[in-house]
Amino acid sequence: MIKAIFFDIDGTLLSFQTHQIPQSAIDALFKLHDKGIKLFVATGRGPDGLHVLNDLPIDGFITLNGQYCYNKKEIIYENTIQKQDISALLNHLHTHPFPCGFTEEHTKYFNMRDERVDFIHSITLNDDHPAGDCSHVVDHKIYQCMCFVDEEQEKDLLHIMPHCISARWHPLFCDISPVGGTKQNGIDKFLEYYHIRLEDTMAFGDGGNDIPMLMHVPLSVAMGNAKEDVKSIASYVTDTVENDGIYKAMKHFQLI
Repeated sequence: MIKAIFFDIDGTLLSFQTHQIPQSAIDALFKLHDKGIKLFVATGRGPDGLHVLNDLPIDGFITLNGQYCYNKKEIIYENTIQKQDISALLNHLHTHPFPCGFTEEHTKYFNMRDERVDFIHSITLNDDHPAGDCSHVVDHKIYQCMCFVDEEQEKDLLHIMPHCISARWHPLFCDISPVGGTKQNGIDKFLEYYHIRLEDTMAFGDGGNDIPMLMHVPLSVAMGNAKEDVKSIASYVTDTVENDGIYKAMKHFQLI
């Protein structure tokens, strides 16, 4: 019996084409909530990017790919990048410059911006943060770094930041996060908090950073707009965001 559902935001709840959540998905979430099913988002966005959810009946928020998890009452879990890893990244940026966004609890800032950052912002409408001197970040709580590098450069970063992991949903950048904070870990933190069994959960996603989460829950749904590697590990593939994929999946599993 499904008691909790976890949703990615971008490309899952929120359309990259319209930058809106389809009305059918909104209707489905309210029907699920009325049935007593707990609803959570699991996203790479920070808390400052959740305005897109408007007044949806969300019970908990797994943000920054699991580094910062909270509900309307309290912080459930948080995880930050170690100071030595941040120092190594700053040193690396001096000799190998690329745009890097440093994410704190309620904001993000970049060391520099270029057309890659602007392009991603055109997709997410969530990356218009300013650029400037970021030397102070070594003394701040940094939950995640948005690094505009290719996959080979990504390997170099993980070599100099040994206490971190990476996740990627777009070829232009990867998210560098501390070991231990992941979407699936965020799921476990909320299940423990609300006393819900893992076998009573399902999750929806579309990107590469959703794969561990989709593999973690017993019932996983890939959006029709997801890439093939995501679809291949999902229990079920629904329609696209724009074609009422959330609503259709809920009807398929007779949850609404």
